[in-house]
Amino acid sequence: MAITGNPKKIAQDIADGFVSLSPPALKRYSPVDLKMILTNLGIVQREIRALQVMQDDVVQLKAKNMRLTRLNQAEVVLRSFCKKHRIQI
Repeated sequence: MAITGNPKKIAQDIADGFVSLSPPALKRYSPVDLKMILTNLGIVQREIRALQVMQDDVVQLKAKNMRLTRLNQAEVVLRSFCKKHRIQI
């Protein structure tokens, strides 16, 4: 099944906590789609890391770190799914 919508938007939704990746959800995507999602996860990660947050602002710092954690966890799930099903990405 092809990706519905913009893959970068999916990665941003993952970072914001609106979407989560799980192995059953990944089964519907083709290897090309999985590679595209992984690429966009990296792009959004770089954008979030580039954000400058004051060290005094604990709330924004926590939000930034939480978004990075969600993206990292999604990447781990996606890579392990591909490894388990022998999909080259």
